[in-house]
Amino acid sequence: MVTPTIQRRRLGNALKRAREAAGKTQEEAAEVIDSASSKVSRLELGQSGIRLTDLKLLLDFYGVTGEDAEPLRDLARAGRQRGRWSGYRNVVPDWFRQYLDLEADAAEIRWYQSEVIPGILQIEPYIRAIIEGEDVGAQTAVRLERQKVIDRPDGPELSFILSESALRRDLGDRVAMREQLSHIAAITNRPNVTIQVFPLDAETYVTASYNFILLRFGEEVASDVVYLETFTDADYLDSPESLRSYNRLWGRLQAAALGPAESRRLILGIADEMK
Repeated sequence: MVTPTIQRRRLGNALKRAREAAGKTQEEAAEVIDSASSKVSRLELGQSGIRLTDLKLLLDFYGVTGEDAEPLRDLARAGRQRGRWSGYRNVVPDWFRQYLDLEADAAEIRWYQSEVIPGILQIEPYIRAIIEGEDVGAQTAVRLERQKVIDRPDGPELSFILSESALRRDLGDRVAMREQLSHIAAITNRPNVTIQVFPLDAETYVTASYNFILLRFGEEVASDVVYLETFTDADYLDSPESLRSYNRLWGRLQAAALGPAESRRLILGIADEMK
């Protein structure tokens, strides 16, 4: 089932096209629904839902009526549904629940990680070693639930570039770390997963220190997204310029990283060092 986040993005894209076709500005649209232009911007980015009364006002203003309007009303209703992660509201902030929906609906995920193992590759002992606080059990459950995307028949193509430093950073105990590395090596055998290691002695770039995730979707969704996470928030970039820049960065990192087979040998070698 397509998540509410993707439905909101579809609606936002449709509203933006309708506004531009009508020759209206975001400021003019905001006046129609008696709100700030920032609200119209959030709607068009799919970052918030919309009331049906406000949607009708906007569609009338844009000249979208009859059969053309009904699919947009359906998207608005779907976008206001509770997502599959709503049960984790106490442990997963709103800005990250949006990412989880996008992750579940992506056709392809490209993930660069420099210091820790990506969440959907982590085993339980590793998760518990890096999570602090009283909600360790719930946080662990979220990460383990996310990992089902790897085995889903209709799941995304997954590509990871992991810094060698993330593989060598000893979190928890050496037994758990060895199990974590063995788990990653086993995942490289999945047909939909590619894992490369960015070695410590590789030619380095300043930009190699920035973690990012590229989420790619089918043509029917507004656009691809770059996800950048901070300690207390996240940015979702989908401008053509940002997407081009991060795709170029991915290409540079991929070219400097070891190939998949060589990466697997290195991962297993580091695991052996921890015996």
